[in-house]
Amino acid sequence: MSLSGWVCVVTGASRGIGRGIALQLSEAGATVYITGRQEKTLKQTAAEVKERGGYCVPVVCDSTKDDDIEELFEQIKCEQNGRLDILVNSAYAGVPAIFENVGKKFWEIDPSFWDSINNAGLRGHYIFSVYASRLMVPQGRGLIVTISSFGGLQYIFNVPYGVGKAACDRLAADMAVELKSRGVASVSLWPGAVKTELVSQYMLETDSLPGANMKLKTLFANGETTELSGKCIVNLAKDKSLMSLTGKVLMTCDLARRYGMRDIDGRIVADYTSLKFLLSQVPYLSWLSFVVPSFLHLPRFVLTLANSRF
Repeated sequence: MSLSGWVCVVTGASRGIGRGIALQLSEAGATVYITGRQEKTLKQTAAEVKERGGYCVPVVCDSTKDDDIEELFEQIKCEQNGRLDILVNSAYAGVPAIFENVGKKFWEIDPSFWDSINNAGLRGHYIFSVYASRLMVPQGRGLIVTISSFGGLQYIFNVPYGVGKAACDRLAADMAVELKSRGVASVSLWPGAVKTELVSQYMLETDSLPGANMKLKTLFANGETTELSGKCIVNLAKDKSLMSLTGKVLMTCDLARRYGMRDIDGRIVADYTSLKFLLSQVPYLSWLSFVVPSFLHLPRFVLTLANSRF
């Protein structure tokens, strides 16, 4: 699916999901500006993009520094005549802090832990979106994708993580309210469990996780590749019904079904809202997962009701 001529920005593209998204967008023909804090890892991503026949522009840009972000968009404005089609807010610096504080309660951790989790991964998303919108609105088109997670719906890992992800979902939804009339779409994307480099380092290659997290370890060991989210965004960008999805939380499993996709390694994408999967996670009901059809899904409104705070 060609994105030839399109201009994209992917934050946090040195590794993980951001890197996977950058690879897929460039493979589809887009010019991709990739950001990260370390030149070395950015150049590694750029080298892989080049090997696949794509084109990207690596830019050292710290998502916690407003001046870095402003300079990036000035560069795009000059080099691309102000054109910008897609922004993917993927930068996230909180993974090491999460796994270094597993099992601790919020009052047992230094308050600066909040900044480790949410400065790059929430505040930075807002700043990037402001500058991206200033280019997209005059064009009357564009797509902003904010990478979030199921942690925005219920408690996972720790307090700052859940608050940050819920805020990412709200950021995408509220931006959509103001951008829709200008032809710009804003969505929140929830990948499933993704087997990133840092997840492998901190979760899969250690035996120090508390017992309660062993299910998570199994889930991530069989998780999505880092490039599935990129495949979803490529298809989403070309969807003629894109504006009907603006403001929504989109799951990679739902988009895989919508566009008839598999993961890049050929595996069927795990659907965490299917009754088959949900039953498999309950010890005394797991046997039912073998007889329940995979096409039966939990209605999305049930997710909201199950976590209602009213």
